[in-house]
Amino acid sequence: MKQWIDRLRWERTLRPEEFRQLLTECDAELLRYINKQAQEVSLLHFGNKIYIRGLIEISNCCRNNCYYCGIRKGNPNIERYRLTQESILDCCKQGYESGFRTFVLQGGEDPVLTDDKIERIVTNIRQEYPDCAITLSLGEKSRNTYERFFKAGANRYLLRHETYNEAHYQQLHPAEMSGKRRLQCLQDLKDIGYQTGTGIMVGSPGQTVEDIIEDILFIERLRPEMIGIGPFLPHHDTPFAQCPSGTVAQTVLLLSIFRLMHPSALIPATTALATLASDGRERGILAGANVVMPNLSPREERKKYELYNDKASLGAESAEGLIALQKQLNAIGYEISTERGDFIQYTTDYTDFHRLRMNRNKSVKIRVICGENEKRENI
Repeated sequence: MKQWIDRLRWERTLRPEEFRQLLTECDAELLRYINKQAQEVSLLHFGNKIYIRGLIEISNCCRNNCYYCGIRKGNPNIERYRLTQESILDCCKQGYESGFRTFVLQGGEDPVLTDDKIERIVTNIRQEYPDCAITLSLGEKSRNTYERFFKAGANRYLLRHETYNEAHYQQLHPAEMSGKRRLQCLQDLKDIGYQTGTGIMVGSPGQTVEDIIEDILFIERLRPEMIGIGPFLPHHDTPFAQCPSGTVAQTVLLLSIFRLMHPSALIPATTALATLASDGRERGILAGANVVMPNLSPREERKKYELYNDKASLGAESAEGLIALQKQLNAIGYEISTERGDFIQYTTDYTDFHRLRMNRNKSVKIRVICGENEKRENI
């Protein structure tokens, strides 16, 4: 199957039956091979820089009842919270002073945090930190609401579709939620001009290989700027409490597949991967990831944002743990980048990696930074 991995690298796609065999018959040797190929592609595009995003979990209140999520509406055992605008801005201030140039506001679909309130928060962050990117991950909204947030200054939006297959979607969510609605939200975000992120949980209950192939092909069509791939991890107060976690091997396999298919994409080594395995973050980076998201939330609230059991939020997973994070990255040959790290579409032909490496300074690159209306040409 190495020839298929090579072809995936150069052609950036495979036939469904080839994806199926890769997903079901990838042994340890092949996993090392595809991880290495994906790492080379990531290094070619981004060097050894790992972009940091400051994660601010603004509320664990949610109107939805997703069966896998620890902050679901139906969980009576969680202590709820929501940050004030002042607290959010203070998190941004601390993050900015630590070198963060992207803030990620993540939360449940909290009815109390109205569109007006979020719009004011985004406006204030944009006014205070005009050189920073603002990413939102606040769930499904109307197109009009997404447009309001975009005009207020938000640059990026993360909305995992979780699964493309409608039957599988209904296994994971109550009947009032719609997979088609989520897919429409993603299209709206793309049309508006956000740098858009989507992704899946690997090993979620009921997930089949066919479901994963559908996800791969959907993401290939959508071509998001950001792709989030993390393992399913159970939470003790959900209907899936007894379900097994996804595996590190399957997660980094898919991470590498997406890196080879989407060389320019921003792909995080997720907190879930770091929670599942002590070296999960490092394995994600060595499989092609180029983003990490340390936690900027107030320390006293972090444990309350428990999407799954034992969610990592301290040490190298926290903003105050940047020194520890830098040491971990240095140990595998990488370093923290405090750049904004916008999505850049490279139009150079990369089909001959070795030729490009030898002639890198002579190759033509056109870089379009989304949201910045900027082009750069280097000859």
